[in-house]
Amino acid sequence: MAVAVTLVAIGSAAFAVAFRASLSFIYRMLGGHDVLDAFMRLPPYMRVLVPAVGGLLAGIVSRVATKGGVGDVMEAVVLGKTQLSLGRTAWKALGSWVAIASGGSVGREGPLIQFGGALGSMVARFTSLSNRSTRAIIAAGTAAGFTAAYNTPLAAVLFVLEIVTGVVVLEALLPVMVATAIATALTRYFVGGGPIYGARAFTIASSPELLAHALLGVVAAFVGQGFMRLLSAGERLFARGYLQQPFRAALGGALVGLLAIKLPQVTGNGYEPLNELLDGRYSLGLVAVLLVAKAFATTASVSSGSPGGVFTPSLFLGGAVGLLFGHAVNAVGHVPGSPGSFALVGMAAAVAATTHAPMMAAVFVFEISADYAIVLPLVLATAIATMISRRLRPDSLYTAELRHKGVGWKITYEGRRFGE
Repeated sequence: MAVAVTLVAIGSAAFAVAFRASLSFIYRMLGGHDVLDAFMRLPPYMRVLVPAVGGLLAGIVSRVATKGGVGDVMEAVVLGKTQLSLGRTAWKALGSWVAIASGGSVGREGPLIQFGGALGSMVARFTSLSNRSTRAIIAAGTAAGFTAAYNTPLAAVLFVLEIVTGVVVLEALLPVMVATAIATALTRYFVGGGPIYGARAFTIASSPELLAHALLGVVAAFVGQGFMRLLSAGERLFARGYLQQPFRAALGGALVGLLAIKLPQVTGNGYEPLNELLDGRYSLGLVAVLLVAKAFATTASVSSGSPGGVFTPSLFLGGAVGLLFGHAVNAVGHVPGSPGSFALVGMAAAVAATTHAPMMAAVFVFEISADYAIVLPLVLATAIATMISRRLRPDSLYTAELRHKGVGWKITYEGRRFGE
């Protein structure tokens, strides 16, 4: 078991490092140091052509793999029935890589998480582990993939507990923690340590400011729900049968490219513009436009069939909402506090609204901000956002994926319930 955990952690970290390095190489070939910089250097027609061709290629590659995502990992860990194929997952990861490299508005966390889970499944088969141990190893690989993507070991553990397993299972928790530690250490050695969005200062100046963060949780809940419903509407629209794959993904890429003619910030997963937003380098008008444009760009990419995640795009949407909200309360209510601080809390609240994992979202932003003072508003805002989001729609992004497959999922005091 210990050997299997170590192999999965090392493999997941190595895959994540290679994934990142290869994307950076492509962007340097295009003359930039990241996707945003590369696209800003392209002429307008290339901003449309590159994502369209990338979407076409991603659609071709992803047809080799079965449709699925984190829901498959959840089903494999909890039910122990789904077989995760490393080969099909690798093809899907290649499709994600092509989509991301060409400017598709998708996150890289999806392929890294799924690869970690599939690698765990393969290692468990080769080492002849029992079904219970196999499920634990898959969970460990999932956490290793998550932390390799974001450099957030505590949030990775909570991702497995709140989203994948749904309950605290000690026999899964221990290998998850070990794999997370190993994968984080390796990733930091090759990529670098420290918060991926840079250290941020945060202070609570008054009680009204804390109340404002609670209200931000309410706003973020509706934004998160709106984003999820937009994704669902996009899937229904692309599924009407007018175009088949890979031409659907090509159309989705072209739509992203059309937006990128004027707004290159919509390309990629949103990491680069989110850093700019947190540093206060965007005007409020641009942030408001990007909030809408990024939601539609991500919908165009994901709903059309380009494989990838929506975790980082959700972070960007939450950060944009939080920044706008912070400026609004400062102007209207004269509430003290940095708009950038509201952006950080908005990031966590939006993720909590879409994943229904408030602790994971709060700890995630705490880890990327490296400031203990942010904990109180984070916990409050994520709890409120999750409560309201669950009232509006019981399923999260991930449980909705399971429900589409006919697997009901509900967490109660008695544990997990299926078929509801």
